[in-house]
Amino acid sequence: MTTSSTTPALSVLEGMYAAEAEYLAAGGPGSASFTPLAPFFAPDVVLYQADSLPYGGVWHGHEGLEQFFRAMSRTWDTFDMEDQKVLATTSPLVVLTQVRARARTTGRELHFPILQAITVEDGHITEVRPFYFDTAAIADACSPA
Repeated sequence: MTTSSTTPALSVLEGMYAAEAEYLAAGGPGSASFTPLAPFFAPDVVLYQADSLPYGGVWHGHEGLEQFFRAMSRTWDTFDMEDQKVLATTSPLVVLTQVRARARTTGRELHFPILQAITVEDGHITEVRPFYFDTAAIADACSPA
């Protein structure tokens, strides 16, 4: 992750990314415990995903995030965040991420950007709003022909 200075909100995000990496290395959804990630998210966290995505919808709380991670795992065989640039270091944080992913059902590979607005309050992530530049391309890559 590329940043120029650390802020309290950015420290929370960096901690969450480290915990997420450990979670995924331990097997991720269905295998690893969500417990290391939980302290970084408010109990009532809300994650908004575009409805047109295979994992679209609004995900609420820790249980919702666990369900979201399972939905992502069903969708993607790989989902590598290759480059991250923090464009705003105070809440809401703005992060531009370049992703290389391979769809589980079709084997198709995509390289695409995601822009996220991440709200941090009282040391916890309370809201995540990702913006996918081309949801149709993602849905197409994940749908059998």
